[in-house]
Amino acid sequence: QVQLVESGGGLVQAGGSLRLSCAASGSIFSPNIMGWHRQAPGKQREFVATISYSGGTNYVDSVKGRFTISRDNAKNMVYLQMDSLKPEDTAVYYCRILVPGYAYWGQGTQVTVSS
Repeated sequence: QVQLVESGGGLVQAGGSLRLSCAASGSIFSPNIMGWHRQAPGKQREFVATISYSGGTNYVDSVKGRFTISRDNAKNMVYLQMDSLKPEDTAVYYCRILVPGYAYWGQGTQVTVSS
């Protein structure tokens, strides 16, 4: 079993920054892929960014150049640095870890960007 706990969400003005953190614990298999998804009110959950165990990254086009994903394998942590935030980034952000045959999700952290 794997547990994921997100932190770092909050309210920020447009143009501001936030840094999300996700701590993974339990029976974590390596290698794995960690990442972030988000779900805005009335919309489906969407992919934001992923990072492989070796550090390879992928981003949705809408956040490229503004968000940076990183990880600390020794601490089983993944981070999402969000800069130049826009109101359309408002959503609940979920951490996810992919291990062979299964995906685990955190409970989410709210990010609200005011205009």
